[in-house]
Amino acid sequence: MIREQKPEPVRRNQRPGIALAVIAACQLMVVLDATIVNIALPHIQDALSFSTTDLTWVVSSYTLTFGGLLLLGGRAGDILGRRRVFMTGILLFTFASLLGGFAQEPWQLLAARVLQGMGGAIASPTALALITTTFPEGPERNRAFGVFAAVSAGGGAVGLLAGGMLTEWLDWRWVLFVNVPIGVLITVLAPMFINESERHSGRFDIADAATSTAGMATLVYGFIRAADEGWRDSLTIGSFAAAVVLLLAFVRIESRAREPITPLRMFTDRNRSGTYVIMLSLAAAMFGMFFYIVLFVQNVLGYTPIQAGLAFLPVTVVIALGAGLSQRFLPVFGPKPFMLTGTALATAGLAWQALISADSTYAGGVLGPMLVFGFGMGLNFVTLTLTAVSGVAQHEAGAASGLLNTAQQVGGALGLSILTTVFGTASRNETEKQLPDFLADGSAEQRAEFARTHRLPAPWGHDVLAQGISAAFVPAAVMALLALATAWLVIRVRKSDLEALSGTAGPGVG
Repeated sequence: MIREQKPEPVRRNQRPGIALAVIAACQLMVVLDATIVNIALPHIQDALSFSTTDLTWVVSSYTLTFGGLLLLGGRAGDILGRRRVFMTGILLFTFASLLGGFAQEPWQLLAARVLQGMGGAIASPTALALITTTFPEGPERNRAFGVFAAVSAGGGAVGLLAGGMLTEWLDWRWVLFVNVPIGVLITVLAPMFINESERHSGRFDIADAATSTAGMATLVYGFIRAADEGWRDSLTIGSFAAAVVLLLAFVRIESRAREPITPLRMFTDRNRSGTYVIMLSLAAAMFGMFFYIVLFVQNVLGYTPIQAGLAFLPVTVVIALGAGLSQRFLPVFGPKPFMLTGTALATAGLAWQALISADSTYAGGVLGPMLVFGFGMGLNFVTLTLTAVSGVAQHEAGAASGLLNTAQQVGGALGLSILTTVFGTASRNETEKQLPDFLADGSAEQRAEFARTHRLPAPWGHDVLAQGISAAFVPAAVMALLALATAWLVIRVRKSDLEALSGTAGPGVG
């Protein structure tokens, strides 16, 4: 059992503004990394000779490690001291970014992304917790939480623009190198302006996090392997078998642990379990949408990295509008109407996106579906966070909201792998269809390029990519439909259940 702890005494900080800037800079760096790399994906693919299916690992290796170790990172901060753990995570993240920027082979970049995920999982939950030890309870702490939440929400948009500018004006490697000076500055300033927290007794079993992360990684690998080699491939089958064994071992370890990393009792409440399923399903669709639309606008529409970043900005705006609308009217209507409306809009946007083709324009085939999907996601983010912590004891609210964040990261990686399986099959079939025309009309240089990359050049390659993306959005829409069904059939939370949470949304949203 997790024992309720007395609030830690807050020592007055002589430079609270600098302390908050250091904490916010950490969160910005971690959040920004999720989108800044996405814009550079086509350039990473060409530079390191990734196949389109293997390219998904650039995203999944980070999100899987981040999501799998997130709760362990928060526990480590409580036991070992939050500032100490915070600085360790920042140093690891910074070092991994430097290694990734110098990568010459695909495996080198993927290894660096795994280390980045580990560093982010250590630093991010500790950064949020440091606010409670740096700022006294009341208006000052609430303002700090507000800044933290704003950075978390705006980091994605900053990453889109920064990724486009760095990739186009310098090189794709700078989307990783940019973290180095920020990380060094944070590490220097943290011991000067941030108080160390009290260390609490307790233990954390690394086997918990290791088995869950390894289980999800082998599951994701099985889907991506199936996209290239088929479902009868021995390594594909072996990966799924290993995933089942590892995930069952994780459940067994957690059910017997005195202080589990993932409190399984959190899943006994139907509303909380429902929010986890909804978040996992929506994130599974969302990560895939961003991944494939980035490839479409740059490889098919011919957008530059900066243009691609700007193309996604309207989505971040409607997500913010949806989140603000839900936060304002939740006390009036309760959470369920927002969940139903949000998941229905997300499903409609993804179904619309499944109609994409090589002839689609940005305005007609990309922007409209993304706006519908984005607004639906915005309606869900605050709603799901508040519902996840509804009815939870104060000392377990962090675990409840942490599990929601874990569901988002792990769901994104798992969903992207499933979409990649469908994409791989559809693009292979379309390649076989386009190949006779290519061999008849393609130049010698184009045939040489195809032999080297195994990707058809334009215009044949545009049809292949668009057909694969269109097919991938069908299971994405099904995932959103699962979220809609869960919101309709499982969620029973009422307006009155959220009244006790009035004014506490900040940390959860962050």
